[in-house]
Formats: sequence, C-alpha cells, structure tokens
Amino acid sequence: ISEHQHPVFNGLMQIAPKWADIEFIIAHSHLPVILKGVLHPLDAKKAVEIGVKGLIVSNHGGRVLNTSISPLIALAKIKAVVPHDFPLLLDGGIRRGTDIFKALALGASAVLIGRPAIYGLSVAGALGVAHVIKILKEEFEITMALMGTATVKEINQEYIFQD
Repeated sequence: ISEHQHPVFNGLMQIAPKWADIEFIIAHSHLPVILKGVLHPLDAKKAVEIGVKGLIVSNHGGRVLNTSISPLIALAKIKAVVPHDFPLLLDGGIRRGTDIFKALALGASAVLIGRPAIYGLSVAGALGVAHVIKILKEEFEITMALMGTATVKEINQEYIFQD
C-alpha cells in the first residue's frame, strides 16, 4: 500500500473477493458453493443468479460491521427473494432452543452454533460440545411441543409475531 492509498478502500477492499471471483470458483469446481456473510436480499438474488447453491446468513458475529442488521431479520428478508427450497443457514445469535425455532420459522434450513460449541469445548472438550448440542436439542424439542408443532416441517412464520 502506497502512502497515497487509504488502507481500507485502496488496500484491503481491492483484494476482497468480488462476484467474479465467486463465479470463477463455481465454474471451476464440481462442489456446491455456499456463500457466507450475506445480509442483503439483493446480494442473495445475485448469488442465486450466478449459481451459488446455498447461503449462510451471517454478520460474522458482529466482528465485521458492528450494529449491522441482525442475521435473523436479514433471514426473513432474504427468504422472500430466493427460491422456496433454496438452502439458507443462519449463523449468529443461536443460544437456546427457542432461537432455533425462530430461525426455522423465518426460513432457515439449519442453524450454525459456533459460540455455544466453543463454550462447551472450553469447559469440557468434546464432551462439553456434545452436552451443548444435547441441551439445544432438548430445548428445541420442548419449544416445538409448547408451540404445538409435532414435526419440523410444521414450523413456519405464522408462529412468529411480526408487525
């Protein structure tokens, strides 16, 4: 970076991946490409158009842009613009079974649980992670029962109050 370049706009942003880079990866891989860090519906639409096979709706744990839109709110907006069966994973904010229920109700195909898994790992290693997953599963099942949903397929946005 020269002394006349701003370190963000003319430095780091110049080497950040662009849509053409993602298209290159899609064209040169037999594997499905899943894109992480999508928060805007227009980016989701573009990703579908170029052949991305799934999205991880994520604000990267708030480390990239503090106070950005929550992934849960972004999920509902993105779900409205992608094909009905398009895989959407939610990353961020999953701490209890009710969070999983909300994410599925708003259109997530699955959730990612980074921080809770790390907490379990730091306390008790692999057994701690297994225990965290067990707790989340049980809380999710209790939530399903209390909401009157016998199967995951029954969970939909009608169970979430929205203005």
